[in-house]
Amino acid sequence: MSASNKSQLAIGLGCQAECSAEALRALIDASLAEQGLSLAQVGGLACIERRRDTPGLHALAAELGLPLVFFTAAQLQPFDAQLSHRSALAFKHTGCHGVAESAALALAAQLNAGTARLLIPYRKSRQATFALASAG
Repeated sequence: MSASNKSQLAIGLGCQAECSAEALRALIDASLAEQGLSLAQVGGLACIERRRDTPGLHALAAELGLPLVFFTAAQLQPFDAQLSHRSALAFKHTGCHGVAESAALALAAQLNAGTARLLIPYRKSRQATFALASAG
């Protein structure tokens, strides 16, 4: 993938408040490696607004040198129809059926001023969830 396509890939993350940057990084690295992708192809990280004060997210963004964008549940709702996984529990706690997938889709659409699609659907670790989206 060329450098001009870098911003087309967006990582969405969901996590527990105490989740560390190391735990998030392990999930990201494993998920990207499964698909033969690298962090060099990613243009940004996204999560739900209610996790804005999560230290692990900010530490991860700083470590990776990537922007970290937060979306409200209302901003994530339009992507609900594209989710591969809908969680009633996530909705109960966040107002969103799938934080990682919705956040990835929202950021990919924002970075590219258009539509977005999931490249890597919902992946889960003990403390976090991951998804990857691209333009189109």
